[in-house]
Amino acid sequence: MARWLANKTPENLRAWIARPDASLLVAVEDGAILAVGMVSDAGEILLNYVSPSARFRGVSRALLKALEARARERGAAIATLESTETARRFYLSNGYVVTGAATGKFGMRSGYRVSKALA
Repeated sequence: MARWLANKTPENLRAWIARPDASLLVAVEDGAILAVGMVSDAGEILLNYVSPSARFRGVSRALLKALEARARERGAAIATLESTETARRFYLSNGYVVTGAATGKFGMRSGYRVSKALA
């Protein structure tokens, strides 16, 4: 967990928000942040975090659709990301396909490169 959290610092968050080649989107309800996502202009989904309290309410799907729309607006033809084993089924159910072998990252269970055409 410590390796995964190592880059989640206030300084890094400010740098991510300031990236000119990416968009950070936030889902808010009654003043509470439910989800945060980030996508590069090239279509790589860099962040996609949803609060456990927002699960199974459509927030994840809505954020993913918004990230894809932003990538499409910025000229990307394909959305890509590295999914955890836990989220893989979610992405596959949203039209993504596995495009690479499983990997390990930050000491977490294997991840999967997935992509989806945005046309």
